[in-house]
Amino acid sequence: MKKFLFTVLAAAVSTSVAFSAYSATLTNTETTVTKEIINTPRHTDDKTVMLLLSSSGYKDTGYLTHAKDYINDFLAENKLQDSEIVFIPFAGVRTTYDEYESKVQNALSNPKIKSIHHFSNMKDAINQAKVIMVGGGNSFELLNQMYKNDLVQAISKRVKNGDAIYIGWSAGSNLAGKTIKTTNDMPIVEPESLASLNLFPYQINPHFISGKIPGHNGESREERLEEYLIVNKEDKIYCLPEGAMIKYQNGHFTIIGLSDALLMTYPANFEKLPQNQVY
Repeated sequence: MKKFLFTVLAAAVSTSVAFSAYSATLTNTETTVTKEIINTPRHTDDKTVMLLLSSSGYKDTGYLTHAKDYINDFLAENKLQDSEIVFIPFAGVRTTYDEYESKVQNALSNPKIKSIHHFSNMKDAINQAKVIMVGGGNSFELLNQMYKNDLVQAISKRVKNGDAIYIGWSAGSNLAGKTIKTTNDMPIVEPESLASLNLFPYQINPHFISGKIPGHNGESREERLEEYLIVNKEDKIYCLPEGAMIKYQNGHFTIIGLSDALLMTYPANFEKLPQNQVY
């Protein structure tokens, strides 16, 4: 009997060790991204500098009209007002990349904005960029193209190291967060992973609007985000109503722009984040 029990125990230990070794050697995309991006610790010497806008419009103003001064001031504060800006148009599904580039150049009165699709080597363009700008559109297609062109880790590393600043709106703001799981967009494609840049180590929900349209029987935005928190209880969601912006620097951020923001935590708790306070 003792010999039998010893044999069973030895087999169990062997199986456990083998399974642990197997788990430790998983190399699928989701595991790799999670280890290298999502779980990257945030250090007190965080060098990330970025401006994240809820959207490209505010009420009935024109395209990026409300954002132009904030973007230009942000560039000037970082002494990059004369630098070339590498623009990522991948979220634009209903427009060509050339059209998207031209639209942003005109809106910001800045001909130094150059879309990344013009570069023969996109990763080299990122590794040399001082300013990275990511436009809105569909978050799933944006992240899909980022993975296809092997840019996720390149951008994350460059911005976290303080070698480039980041500007994004709508889908571009979603991309800066931990994952794109709290986007409002339709999953029109399936990226390799939903893990995104993790420059802002929490969830973001741009275009946040409270309540339901009369006669609408689907879920409200609050209810959709509550569903996320029910299965991700430790996460935080930063909700950006139209006009709200996150200005992030050195591990801290302020809310600027034309609206306050909201912090949502499990189960469905909301905290107002007034403008011009350091968080």
